[in-house]
Amino acid sequence: MAQILKIFKSPVVLASRNKTATSKSSPSQYCVNLVKTHDYENFLCTLLLPKAARSAAFAVRAFNIEVARVADQTSEGNLAAMRMKFWEESLDKLYGNKAPEHPVALELARIVGKHNLLKRQLSRLVSARSKILLTFSFESMELMEKYAEESVSPVYYLILQASGVQNLHADHAASHLGKAQGLTNLLRSLPYNANRRQLLLPQDVLIKHSVSQEDILRQRNSNAIKQVVFDIASSANLHLQKARSLRNDVPKEALVIFLPAVAISNFLENLRNVDFDVFTPFIHQRNIHLGVSLFWRKLFSSY
Repeated sequence: MAQILKIFKSPVVLASRNKTATSKSSPSQYCVNLVKTHDYENFLCTLLLPKAARSAAFAVRAFNIEVARVADQTSEGNLAAMRMKFWEESLDKLYGNKAPEHPVALELARIVGKHNLLKRQLSRLVSARSKILLTFSFESMELMEKYAEESVSPVYYLILQASGVQNLHADHAASHLGKAQGLTNLLRSLPYNANRRQLLLPQDVLIKHSVSQEDILRQRNSNAIKQVVFDIASSANLHLQKARSLRNDVPKEALVIFLPAVAISNFLENLRNVDFDVFTPFIHQRNIHLGVSLFWRKLFSSY
């Protein structure tokens, strides 16, 4: 228990508690604060990474948060496209040693220079979000899974690279874990998106269960909607189990990178316990025991 308290009371955590630090702190601390505020589960997971990879993980996750938040910051399509263009151009500039004066871009430029991170993986995060801004829907479950991977898996690939891990099994696990986490993220955001009248669900699954978009937007608690949620959750769970089945083949130093699997598993289990009613407030509450669960998984070299 003393080890747990030491990790979660580190200078990084204590500094991030200062609400005024977001605007006044260094680029690296800005990234930590951003992840803590908008992605708390992955914030805890990142704290458990080795020190050498921790700052890289915070920078990459902060970049992904900035890109993901574009759709939340405005409902105006042209303005959203302009903001996404900013991040696309920021990548070009920071890889040309001319990072814009934005704390995330500055920190990412430092990390890219230190670890020689692949621009292609960062660009995938931008392109995935840019495409969804045009449609806000998926024609099929297959396309939903593709988006899930494109919007999450590159984060794992980049953290693996920053950790010096080059292994096909680790990449394979990252691909499946990205799909599991991406699908879970879409389920978790369903009530929020429904309030904004945006429906990020596969059309073929809606048709299969005779569910209309209006049913979802009104957040009707019907068995048909639960079946839609069940299908997506089942797909997420299949990818999660596949990622976990590879853990004996994944290098030991990569296991801690995949700790977000614990949070994904917890959410899917809670969703199952409420009979796949994704609009139940309970399943969206913060898990106060997650930090301890993550620590024990790390201690026993598992995810």
